[in-house]
Amino acid sequence: MTNPIRYHLAEDTIDEKDIKELISWLETSPRLTMGSMTKKFEAEWSKWLGRTYSVSNNSGSSANLLMYYALLESGRLRNKKVIVPSVGWVTTIAPAIQFGFEPIMCEADKETFALDTDYLEMLLKKHDPSVVVLVQVLGVPAKMDEILSLKERYGFILLEDACAAIGAKYRERNVGSFGDISSFSFYFGHQMSTIEGGMVSTDDKELNDLLLMLRSHGWSKDLDRETHSKLVAKYDIDDFHSPFVFYYPGFNLRTTDLNAKIGIGQIKKLNWILERREENHKRYLRNLEGRLQFQIPPEDSRVCSIHCGALAKDVDERKSIVESLGRHGVETRIFSAGNLGLHPFWISRYGIGSFPMADRIHHCGFFLPNHPSLKLEDVDYICNAVIEGLKKG
Repeated sequence: MTNPIRYHLAEDTIDEKDIKELISWLETSPRLTMGSMTKKFEAEWSKWLGRTYSVSNNSGSSANLLMYYALLESGRLRNKKVIVPSVGWVTTIAPAIQFGFEPIMCEADKETFALDTDYLEMLLKKHDPSVVVLVQVLGVPAKMDEILSLKERYGFILLEDACAAIGAKYRERNVGSFGDISSFSFYFGHQMSTIEGGMVSTDDKELNDLLLMLRSHGWSKDLDRETHSKLVAKYDIDDFHSPFVFYYPGFNLRTTDLNAKIGIGQIKKLNWILERREENHKRYLRNLEGRLQFQIPPEDSRVCSIHCGALAKDVDERKSIVESLGRHGVETRIFSAGNLGLHPFWISRYGIGSFPMADRIHHCGFFLPNHPSLKLEDVDYICNAVIEGLKKG
């Protein structure tokens, strides 16, 4: 029997104080569509992350869409082959299909659940892809030394999906600062929230200019004046037409200044949010050590999870744990999307993508709540519910 939910998987990081500050700002009748506040948010995010450029947009999924399409329009691809992860989210892979790439799926690492580097190198030797997409799974950093070593040897472009990994660190460096382009999500329940929203970050000005244009219809209005003027001169555009000339077949993936205002407030308290999530995650691991399998982060890294992911020993044990969590009013669900190679969108195009580790995550994985409002005694209560399920199983 499932009781009313006492502990949700996620809680809003936008609190009463944030709402009051937003109301005060709204009472000044500010411009709400994308404008100066968005630029300020992008600048503050880049400073916090440690990257040169950031482009705000309406979701983490849109951020992934922009990453792929910017590469496609960049002229840098030697082919359209892309290595994609088996463990992640559908919109990590969907743009590859939508834009006519040739996605090749990679097994999950047994420790981090990100790309298995041995399997990845086998695919690199066999297919020579232009692009590799890495998901920093659930705020546990991937083995970046190995992945960057492969990048140097095989010359691929790295897209880093850090949508659910804000605040995680690998050797004192923020996750999301490793890829040629990286994506982030500010969805409800993630490490920080702008209600809906995403960000794309890079250190490459040419890619940043493409991202700015593709986000907004393909026009150049958001570019710096020098770059805008060069495009106007290149195509011999007259002054009257220049604000509304479309250089690429872009999208409308813009955010709003309202979302940006919330985001700026979230950055101010982000370190506190991250500390609370890290503390809760460590408590889960301490209480349940030896009872379940958890991701193992690389040495000298910081975990910052949106949920604490765990693996039972088999399907039956997971079922028993899930039933116990339900009886105790604890919300849970499948680990991310499990193995994306076992979903219809993939099977219908490429056949079943079955891998030992990714399949285990699919059939045995589940989530435990983690958010800043969760206290350590709440974590203890949830762990006791898990242990009860283990005993019954």
